Parts: sequence; structure tokens; C-alpha cells
Amino acid sequence: MQFEGAVIREQGITFAIIVVKPYVLNNTTEISSTRSAFQRFFPGVPIVLMAQDNRGVPTYQGRKDIVQFLSHISPSRIPWKKYSVN
Repeated sequence: MQFEGAVIREQGITFAIIVVKPYVLNNTTEISSTRSAFQRFFPGVPIVLMAQDNRGVPTYQGRKDIVQFLSHISPSRIPWKKYSVN
């Protein structure tokens, strides 16, 4: 499995961002199952899900304080990485 994401440490908080398809953020069951699936790769770390619309505008879903922080920075400043896991 491959996915795009980032691990960030900011203001004493380490968290992970996972890029998902927009439909995931429109369904609470999908949000929950997706977050659970990725938690095994980032144990003990809050996970924020991120989807972009067709213009590239991001929408974040997760802990409110982290989402608030991310809403004020450009996605280009995030150190994205492609992960490959079995």
C-alpha cells in the first residue's frame, strides 16, 4: 500500500496528516475507519485527514487545534512524503 502524508512536530505536538479522497471526509464512517487504518502506522499520534478539491484547496479533519493550525499555513509548506507499507 502507498499513501501520501506527513509527520509534523509543531508547538510541542507531533501529528500525522494523511491525504485522502474527498468522499472520505463526507462520511463519518469513512473518517473513522480511515483514521483507524492509519493509526497502526502512526501509533499514539493524532491523525488529521486532508482532502483537496478540484482547485487544490485543502480541507482538514481531525483534532480542532491541529486543524486550526493547518488552516493558516500553505499546504506547500508541509513536508509531504510518499509512504510504502505492507
